[in-house]
Amino acid sequence: MIRKVMDAIYQSVGGLDVHEGTVMACRRRLISDGQAESEVEIFRTTSAGLRSLSDWLAEWNVTHVAMESTGVYWIPVWNVLEGRFKLTLENAHRLKKVPGRKDDISDAEWIAQCMQCGLLRGSFVPPSEVRQWRQLTRHRTKLVDQRTSVINRLHSVLEQGNIKLSNVATDIMGVSGRAMIKAMSKGESDPARLAAMAKGRLQAKYEQLVEALDGQLNENQRWMLGRLLEQVGTLDKEIDSYSERIKELMEPYKTQLERLDTIGGVGERSAENILAEIGPDMDPFPSDDDLVSWGALCPGRNESGGKQGSRKTPKGNKWLKRTLVEAGWAATHEKDGYLAALYKRLAPRRGKKRAIIAVARTILQSAWHILKEGVEYKELGGDHFDRLNEEKSTKYFVKRLEKFGYEVVLKPKKAEEPTPKKIKKAAVERKPKKAPEATT
Repeated sequence: MIRKVMDAIYQSVGGLDVHEGTVMACRRRLISDGQAESEVEIFRTTSAGLRSLSDWLAEWNVTHVAMESTGVYWIPVWNVLEGRFKLTLENAHRLKKVPGRKDDISDAEWIAQCMQCGLLRGSFVPPSEVRQWRQLTRHRTKLVDQRTSVINRLHSVLEQGNIKLSNVATDIMGVSGRAMIKAMSKGESDPARLAAMAKGRLQAKYEQLVEALDGQLNENQRWMLGRLLEQVGTLDKEIDSYSERIKELMEPYKTQLERLDTIGGVGERSAENILAEIGPDMDPFPSDDDLVSWGALCPGRNESGGKQGSRKTPKGNKWLKRTLVEAGWAATHEKDGYLAALYKRLAPRRGKKRAIIAVARTILQSAWHILKEGVEYKELGGDHFDRLNEEKSTKYFVKRLEKFGYEVVLKPKKAEEPTPKKIKKAAVERKPKKAPEATT
């Protein structure tokens, strides 16, 4: 098929409409007098079919190939074509907004036409190594969710048996909690014996444990406790196996992980998840704002006719956002931390949800500087905002005290005189005691 084309950037391109079992492919190239010809073919998504697709595109010397991001179906196609063509993964939502769409052409032809005219921006696709990390970290996150679900069901069984262990023990899956639940699953019902299994600081709550463990578990509930406890143990082993594999693959980037771990609220697992989602190379993101925009941790843009609409954060990488928000909540509980101070500063006037997004954004910006510039994380401290504007903070606190009915008089503090260091006394040789005189 020959069509007229204007403002073409690439000589020969390809467009792919990817489905689960088939790929509708269009190859398109320029000919004389501003004309372009195209052909459409359907290929299977098997490895043999994708290799045939690659050879079919190469027959027209295709240099650039674009495809839509459709679930996980695009990944096998990308793996086969990668290295032979310049690939572009386009967000389907953005592609629909490109003006000039004709109803009489297929999706593959439209993608190829947009690609040839340079209308596709493309999504961030990390290299193969980072995609392997993502696969492992995301599966581990799913396993953690399954573990949480099993623990919730276990907690429900205990509640139905009138066992109030969670009211006394912070973590029922700790060493003491597991021992008690295992004993209950085997038929132990004496609260005193169960409470005696407490370890560590939980031993100080012996009387409370005796009262909490005085329940009425039937045989069916005891059997369920045993099965659920075994499921938790199995999931723990699986999570540990995934963590070992992730640590093995990320060993070359151990320094970057250690630096990410120093960010407030970020732990070892969170650092691995962040590195797996954004990758160690920050070249695709020229600035920290570009990374924040890609991570959808910035206000949305919805303006029409001079009227500002909703500023809700757009949809982005849900795995990255989840990790950063969890790290942000953890950071708010740290004492004398900058991120905790930032949250406390914003939450009263902006709300908790917006404040935690701001904290997550700051964590992501810190990660960009650590990976891009190879610097260490610098903790500014919980009093950073007070030191940043000392005069304004002073007026604020004086105003608050006056509101409570106090008369405040500010007087500069005298400089403390340095106290002399204690001089260590030289050790004095002790004289041996005289032996007692013998008595007769």
